[in-house]
Amino acid sequence: MVMSWIWTGMVAVSFLAAAILGNGSALAAAIPKGAQEGFLLAVSLAGSICLWTGVGKLMEHAGLTGMLSKLLRPLLGRLFPSARKDAHLENCLSANMCANFLGLGNAATPMGIQAAQRLAKGQKGIASNELCRLIVLNTASIQLIPANVAAVRASLGCSSPFDILPAVWLTSLCSAGLGVAAAWLLGKVWKK
Repeated sequence: MVMSWIWTGMVAVSFLAAAILGNGSALAAAIPKGAQEGFLLAVSLAGSICLWTGVGKLMEHAGLTGMLSKLLRPLLGRLFPSARKDAHLENCLSANMCANFLGLGNAATPMGIQAAQRLAKGQKGIASNELCRLIVLNTASIQLIPANVAAVRASLGCSSPFDILPAVWLTSLCSAGLGVAAAWLLGKVWKK
């Protein structure tokens, strides 16, 4: 609801500024051009998302996600103690993390929602520390392959869309590490 008001306000300010500054013709020309570029970007992203979602499904059928789940079990057990007792929660968390590793936030979202629902079971309007850590980790995810960003860069004409890998690795490790540390620290400071 709030975002719709923000977008409406931005559009209204744009129309008002164009009318005041006499740039109505430039705004009229920019509207269809922006819509066309937005459509082309959405189509190129859809192709990338389909490709990497398919790769994720192949990994699942080949048993690679199960192996990754076993590999991530010690980390997940420390971050989310509830996952030790709930195999479905552990699978949702590991699938969410694996999708985020591949830079597929769109594919990670459904699994993250399932994990959040299982973590929130029995809670009455108060987020647990584990749920807060999941939200932080999902928002500031560690990305090994930023597939969506590379697809955007490629669609805009970048000749080497993956040349940002070292910067992505460093920033995602720092943001996720600091975010989880802050969530853990705040969970200790403000106990129920």
